[in-house]
Amino acid sequence: MPSWAAEARQAVKVYGKGDSEVRALDGVSVGFDRGRFSAIMGPSGSGKSTLMHCMAGLDSLTSGSVMLADRELGSLNDRQLTELRRTQVGFIFQAYNLIPTLTARENITLPLSLGGTDGDREWIDLVIDTVGLRNRLTHRPSELSGGQQQRVAVARALASRPAIIFADEPTGNLDSRSGVEVLSFLRRAVDEFGQTIVMVTHDPGAASYADRVVFLGDGRIVDEMSSPTAERVLDRMKRFGD
Repeated sequence: MPSWAAEARQAVKVYGKGDSEVRALDGVSVGFDRGRFSAIMGPSGSGKSTLMHCMAGLDSLTSGSVMLADRELGSLNDRQLTELRRTQVGFIFQAYNLIPTLTARENITLPLSLGGTDGDREWIDLVIDTVGLRNRLTHRPSELSGGQQQRVAVARALASRPAIIFADEPTGNLDSRSGVEVLSFLRRAVDEFGQTIVMVTHDPGAASYADRVVFLGDGRIVDEMSSPTAERVLDRMKRFGD
């Protein structure tokens, strides 16, 4: 049996009722390996963000199940779900989601502070050095470039050594150079730290950093690809209209 960090089984997510019903996920079964970098791709409206949000415990399924860090999300109450997200899951969003009044260091350690712990100081120092933020720790988000802000968000996601990191279009607001920086850090986190990352992206170049790409179309998995290149991913994306 594969050792999944996260797994969806027959995942269905329906929004609305009657004539306005939208089936965002239509029986998706997929697992994401521990210690690997996976990407989720598909056209707009294919269900990729819905799948990620349901697998991360940010949204609930209409039917089906999600296993995350060896826990079945549907069996958890709100308090248990919040605790699981805080201790086992890291999040990186397109909009950075940093607290403007906190320094870079305070933003990085915020999830740990909320949990009443200092975390592993040695690990946090390693993360800070890996993302190249040592000389920016006292700066607030407004004093940092977009790429630096996203690096703070990456470091924050890594700080608690979560079982899995979900990244939603993490390079969507970045110029190409900053985007490459952030993707390189995510790749290093997998290769050097054994981190597990699942990333939603529409960018074939970003997907090429992953070990595996899962393609969604109309709420279903329509294909997957191992060892992707930007060219192969782009070629597959072009066929979505077929």
